[in-house]
Amino acid sequence: MKKNKIVLIRHGQSKWNKLNKFTGWHDADLSQEGKKEAKKAGEILKKENFVFDYSHTSMLKRAIHTLQYILEELNQVWLPIKKSWRLNERHYGALEGLNKDETVIKYGSKKVMLWRRSFDSIPPQINELDKRFPGNDKRYSSLKKNQIPLGESLELTAKRVIPYWNEIIYPQLKKMKKIIIVAHGNSLRALIQYLNKIDNKKIIELDIPTAIPIIIEFDEKCLPYKWYYLK
Repeated sequence: MKKNKIVLIRHGQSKWNKLNKFTGWHDADLSQEGKKEAKKAGEILKKENFVFDYSHTSMLKRAIHTLQYILEELNQVWLPIKKSWRLNERHYGALEGLNKDETVIKYGSKKVMLWRRSFDSIPPQINELDKRFPGNDKRYSSLKKNQIPLGESLELTAKRVIPYWNEIIYPQLKKMKKIIIVAHGNSLRALIQYLNKIDNKKIIELDIPTAIPIIIEFDEKCLPYKWYYLK
């Protein structure tokens, strides 16, 4: 009976995580603690003898650098890295750059928690004149106008993440390839919810820690049957 597993990892702590800011598509780098977390994740995977055929990450350097640190620990820096905007963090719209505690004071904890954790609540959106609009960033110049977010719910995030899984990653999994995905709290929440059929109300309870490997195991039909943290 052939079985396979994939590894999902949220990036290490970023400088904006440390400042307790909504980060979204802002390209914050790793903090010193985040670099240590990334290296430790690599050490954990090395101890368990993980070797990969494919690696995937977002267009944001906190995830890219986390993956690079992990591959360095695994002595697999030669592994090709496929980057996609579809694995980017959820775009937090007008909340990006705001301190989370100050946002709670302004909008109330209930509303902010809905924006952060619910499935379909969309935060206040930005417009195309806002400096935070991703359309001003060269790395997204190939995207169509309707693909560029102004602010996303988890539902909207899932609508770009799931096609990437189905069209790019799943065919690799079916060929029994070993895969690592380093992305973000919400892009990974969207993927985990989809693969494990988690209820929209239950997903609010899922909080993914930084740089802790998540293992999803698949049966011979490439159906996921369990997932867990590797510490």
